[in-house]
Amino acid sequence: MKIIRIEDRDSVAVCPFGLKKGESDGNITAQSDVPAGHKIALIDIEPGEKVFKYAYPIGHASKKIGAGEHVHSHNLVSDLGGTESWDYAPLLCAGPAAEKLTFSGFRRSDGKVGIRNEIWIIPTVGCAVPTARAIKEAAGDAPENVKVKVFSHSYGCSQLGGDLENTLRLLASLAKHPNAAGTLIVGLGCENGNVGELKKRLGDFDDSRILFLEAQSEDDEIKAGVEAVKKLLREAARAKRSECGAEDLVIGLKCGGSDGLSGVTANPLIGTFTDRLISSGGSAALTEVPEMFGAERALTSRCVSREVFGETVKMINGFREYFMKYGEKINENPSPGNRAGGITTLEEKSLGCVRKGGSAPITDVVGYAGQIRKKGLTLLCAPGNDLVSSTALAAAGCQAVLFSTGRGTPFSCPVPTVKISSNSALFEKKKAWIDFDAGRLLAGEDRKALSDELTGLVLGIASGKETKGEKFDNSELAIFKDGVTL
Repeated sequence: MKIIRIEDRDSVAVCPFGLKKGESDGNITAQSDVPAGHKIALIDIEPGEKVFKYAYPIGHASKKIGAGEHVHSHNLVSDLGGTESWDYAPLLCAGPAAEKLTFSGFRRSDGKVGIRNEIWIIPTVGCAVPTARAIKEAAGDAPENVKVKVFSHSYGCSQLGGDLENTLRLLASLAKHPNAAGTLIVGLGCENGNVGELKKRLGDFDDSRILFLEAQSEDDEIKAGVEAVKKLLREAARAKRSECGAEDLVIGLKCGGSDGLSGVTANPLIGTFTDRLISSGGSAALTEVPEMFGAERALTSRCVSREVFGETVKMINGFREYFMKYGEKINENPSPGNRAGGITTLEEKSLGCVRKGGSAPITDVVGYAGQIRKKGLTLLCAPGNDLVSSTALAAAGCQAVLFSTGRGTPFSCPVPTVKISSNSALFEKKKAWIDFDAGRLLAGEDRKALSDELTGLVLGIASGKETKGEKFDNSELAIFKDGVTL
């Protein structure tokens, strides 16, 4: 296929492999070279006229665009400005038929299910990171079915107000993650985000799974830490996998290094998986709020209630105000890599991004560092940054993250991160990074067969199969910071 018109209403199409000037698909002839993944005008578009892709406006023409012309930054600009208001006009779609989706996981004492059997050592403050690492090293080898991880960060002290609260809540949420058979929280003792403060954010917890160490209170903090880790390891070694259903699975949805094909191949294929998972009783979380700017109507029409609609609008406008507070344009995105890959405006990027959420109804909105509370599709508040938003998805309780990319990245967050390429060239070039090639859709492979394959891969990873990214270091926590450092 030479061009792809995504929706009947669209005034542009995507050229998946690029077009040379004079080349035609039989209906439209390129008036100039169009790079792979970029857009071509299907009709004449007047200056100021809105340009449609995904059936929604992605900006307006900054000058006259003739049919067959390359559409990009030279003739298309964003319409995004300040905060906006939207009407609640629900348009809820019936999902696919429920399926019996099963995987083999570790059921924890709180009833949640982990897909990994790990011991997590989490420092409350950056000053305690060396101690946490020394404890892991001194503890020696773990049993065959257990892995010990140290998560590092530079926060937890010299923070104030909501900034410190973000750190404490995120660390507390991670500490209770079901992928962790046990957690050792390591504090220094003098930090304002100390062990005592973190305990207050934990709520109810199993004190056999979460242990604490304050280094300044111990004569030999390494020895005390090793004893705690070995205690957790003994319990973790007894854990066994058992059959679990879709209702026990929570998947995070993320994209990074996107290109013009992300919204055509990888993201809609992930969306198909999301719909299948949710229809079968499972849950998913969509984040990256700045990459919802311009896609609000596509999202708000799927809110299950006026209350959820109100929370969605509040979250999106709140993030717009965050940009404006610092004098930043809300449409500064896309990144240079996105633009090179064919994404012109933030509206276009957002409309492609949210396709990962399929068509499932939005059942809840959760603030930053919060945890998933309801079945179905949750909107999670976090920025677009890959590291920060993926860490937030892990803290929210997602056992794995589906991460689509058109440019490629070796990044992996605290939970298994499944890389899905939007194009086959990336898959072939970076097989050490990419788990699944969604670009095969462009070669005519059957969408249902690829959806089945992706679903099987995710369930296999939930049952213990390693992702490509799990061989890389994923020990760094990226925490959202918006405040004073003392």
